[in-house]
Amino acid sequence: MTWLDPGPFLRGVAWLDNGRAVRADPADLARLPWDTAERAELPIGVRLEFTARGADAVEIRYRAAVPGPTDALRDLAHCFALWEGGHCVSETFTEPAEEAVVTISLPGSCQGPFTIYPPEGQSPVIVGLRALGGSLAPAALQPRWLVHGDSITEGWWSPRPAHSWPAVAGRALGLDTVNLGHAGAARGELPTAQQLAALPADVITLAFGTNCWTGIPCSAPLLYETTRAFIALVRQGHPDTPLLLVSPVLRPDAEQTPNPLGATLAELRTAMEKAVRDRMRDGAGGGSGQEVGDKRLALLPGRDLIGPDQLADGVHPNDEGHAALAAAVAGALRPALSSIRPSGA
Repeated sequence: MTWLDPGPFLRGVAWLDNGRAVRADPADLARLPWDTAERAELPIGVRLEFTARGADAVEIRYRAAVPGPTDALRDLAHCFALWEGGHCVSETFTEPAEEAVVTISLPGSCQGPFTIYPPEGQSPVIVGLRALGGSLAPAALQPRWLVHGDSITEGWWSPRPAHSWPAVAGRALGLDTVNLGHAGAARGELPTAQQLAALPADVITLAFGTNCWTGIPCSAPLLYETTRAFIALVRQGHPDTPLLLVSPVLRPDAEQTPNPLGATLAELRTAMEKAVRDRMRDGAGGGSGQEVGDKRLALLPGRDLIGPDQLADGVHPNDEGHAALAAAVAGALRPALSSIRPSGA
C-alpha cells in the first residue's frame, strides 16, 4: 500500500518549516521574544481530518523527535485520539519514538469525517497515512479560524488536545481552528500581530492579557495603546475579517493585586475592553470625530466567563472551564459566521 502525502489531510497548520508544522513564521523569528518562538515549535492544535470508505483502520507514520520544550501535562497523554463529530471514538496510546507507525481502528458503520489529534507533547511530524482495507480522502475544507492567546489558549490543564477551548469551539462551529496560543507569552507582541495579518483567515480571535499583569508587566495606559496597535496591525491584513477579542478570564490572585507598574488585572482588563470599544465606535481614527467604526470587531468580556471552581490552579481552566469558555466564544462568534465560506474553497 502506498503512503499518502499528509499535506491535504492536515488541519490547523499556520506555517511549515521543512515539513514541520510550526506556529510562528520561521522567516520572522528574530523579532519575536524567545518564549514565543520556543512555544511555536510545538504543533498545538494540528490534526488530521479525513473521510474513509470501506476502511477498517488507518495507519499513520510519524516522527516524534521533540525539537523544543516538553509539557509535563501533555506528556501524560501519549495518545492518538480519534474523533467523529463531537465525540471521541477511541484513543490509541504510543511511546515516544524517532519514527513509528500507529494503527487506529475505524468504526465500520461510519465514513466520517474523522479527526485524529496526535500527541502534541511529542511534537509529532506526520510523514504519511494510509487506509487498511479501503480508501481515505481529505475532509472538506472549513472556514479558517486563527486563535491567538497564551497558555489558556494553548489548552493548559485540558486533559487532551481535543478538550482545549479552541478545539471544542472549533468543532461546535465547524471551523478549521489554527491554535496560535503561546504559553508564557502573548503580551501583545506587535510582530505577532503582523504575522497574523499575513496569514489567510476567515475569522480571528485574540485572547491575551493575563501575562501583561505578571512576567513583563504593563500599566493600564500601555496595554490600552498596545491593544489598539495590535488590532490595527491585524486589520492591515484583514480589514473586513470578523475579529473577536476576549479579555482576560478570572485570575483571583491578580484581580485586585497591583503589579510592579501598579496595575491590577481588573484594571488591565478594563483597559483592553476600552481599547476595543473605542475602535468599535471610532475605527482607526480613535476619537478623530469620524464615526466610521470597526463594524467587524466584537468584544467578549472575560471576567465572568468562568468561575473560581472552574480553574485548575488559579490561572488555567480545568476541563469544565475549557468547555464553558468554548461555549461562550462559540456563542459570540456564531452571528458573524453565517456568510463565511472557507478560504480557498
